[in-house]
Amino acid sequence: MRHARVFALAGLAFAVTAVAAYAAQTTVVPVPDNAPVETAPLEVDLSKTHWGDAEAGAAKAAACAACHGADGNPSVPTYPRLAGQSERFIAKQLALFASGERNTGMAAVMQPFAQSLSPQDMRDVGAFFATQKAGAGVADDTVVADGAYAGLKYYEIGQRLFRAGDAERGIPACAACHGPTGAGNPGPAYPHIGGQQAEYVARRLTEYKAGTTTERDPASFHIMAKIAGKLTEQEIGALASYLQGLHDHADDAEVAAAEPRP
Repeated sequence: MRHARVFALAGLAFAVTAVAAYAAQTTVVPVPDNAPVETAPLEVDLSKTHWGDAEAGAAKAAACAACHGADGNPSVPTYPRLAGQSERFIAKQLALFASGERNTGMAAVMQPFAQSLSPQDMRDVGAFFATQKAGAGVADDTVVADGAYAGLKYYEIGQRLFRAGDAERGIPACAACHGPTGAGNPGPAYPHIGGQQAEYVARRLTEYKAGTTTERDPASFHIMAKIAGKLTEQEIGALASYLQGLHDHADDAEVAAAEPRP
């Protein structure tokens, strides 16, 4: 399989001690099954917080390193990239994990950590990761052999949907909300998805496609569920692959400048 050029809050440790154990044993936190986590409701009010303090957040995010990497760029594809993510989006997801409203995937790992944080801590952790440089992976350029997309490279299916959507099927372009490079939207705090891990993106889109949520304010979830519900499994995989490689062209210039000259 060939690969195209780089286009460029899930699992966390239960406590800082878990990070030490991870470093000593070089093991990865196991992925629990996808059975929903049952928990007593916990109210998290982010409305009484102020903008996060990245410096304070760096210490509070120490436990995140075991799965997400010290700078929010994980080496394991199961875990999402947090570097460059919106502060408010990260704080909101931590609040959802803490309250039990987000209870699938890696929630069993995330919940104890999130519940140990105050609402302001969540903003601070978000601020720390928002200041980190997001990396990106590569997109799959294998040519599709059959079906509606025969002849296209796999990532090109996702590229088409991201940039233009599919008007006939009522699918809007992802870029309309997430921006042309997937950097997100600072207004409604839509997430940064450019460079996100393909495995994580595919899992989240599949959860949206299922269309069920326990969020008390499901407005954002329903927006994504309506879109993802129209995607095929192939399209979800292709979008995930394309997004994994999506990045700002300015990143290419930085990489080129850093390369040694002959």
